[in-house]
Amino acid sequence: MIEIAQYESNYKSLWNDFVKRSKNGSFLFCRDYMEYHADTFSDSSLLFFEEGDLVAIMPANTADNVVYSHGGLTFGGIVSGPEMRIELMLHVFASLTEHLREQKIRTVIYKPVPHIYHVIPAEEDLYALFRHNAQLVRRDASTAVLLDQRIPFSRGKKRRIQLGKRNEIVAKRTDDFRAFMEIVTDILARKYSVAPTHTANEMELLSKRFPENIKLFAAYKEGIMLAGVAVYDYKSVAHAQYIASSEEGQKMGAGELIMDYLIDDYSSGSSKRYFDFGISTEQGGRYLNAGLSAHKEGFGGRTITYDAYEVDVANTKPSEV
Repeated sequence: MIEIAQYESNYKSLWNDFVKRSKNGSFLFCRDYMEYHADTFSDSSLLFFEEGDLVAIMPANTADNVVYSHGGLTFGGIVSGPEMRIELMLHVFASLTEHLREQKIRTVIYKPVPHIYHVIPAEEDLYALFRHNAQLVRRDASTAVLLDQRIPFSRGKKRRIQLGKRNEIVAKRTDDFRAFMEIVTDILARKYSVAPTHTANEMELLSKRFPENIKLFAAYKEGIMLAGVAVYDYKSVAHAQYIASSEEGQKMGAGELIMDYLIDDYSSGSSKRYFDFGISTEQGGRYLNAGLSAHKEGFGGRTITYDAYEVDVANTKPSEV
């Protein structure tokens, strides 16, 4: 029998310890990351116990009688330990939907962790979603490089990297998030009339809380930052959270040089399996920014998807396990 507990602060250590040993968790699910924007989201996170042992957690928030897993995170879903098996997951899901019905929740928007972020296979939740007649409501296309079987860069990218080298661009790690976010903000405003998800203050705060997971690499010319990549460092994936190059940097090949530096560094100097550029889709996944995806594919990346499912809690009950 599965027992469910609503997250409270006294569970913080138990929750964080479980994330660290999980097979599909990440630092995003640690409470110090989730709670930096606690004022924005009404937390509804859950813990699942079997005979007193914690077997799963679900980062979640509630808005307008809908539970999201989690609205403030790139992905979420049920986080499970190595002991999670498919039959147990079915019991977890059955308990989850019954618990939410009792709470008068009608719908769950569920964003499973993409498979490349799994330490070991962890797709039991996808089968449970199928058994609960969940509907795929969003699919975003991301681009990832398999680091130990890299596809060669395109000729155009190689030429741009050489341009950066001729211009004596230097790539290195830095903690100057303020200068970098100025570049990010300028580009997003000019190209898309939007603001970045994080402010410079937030990126500085999060990087101090998670110095081994949130890193900034930048390309410089004579001490001036021309391009940079904010990397979220997961267990098996290096994810480019932000990529930006100033107008001058674009002319000098700084953006391509920093990507060459990073992909080469993660290929040879880490245990990471993938470098993930992030999504190139908009409008709930219905629009592909073809130029952006082609740019990423030029570095040897190919497509993986970030999905979201809708579960009709009020009207859907699973078949017997």
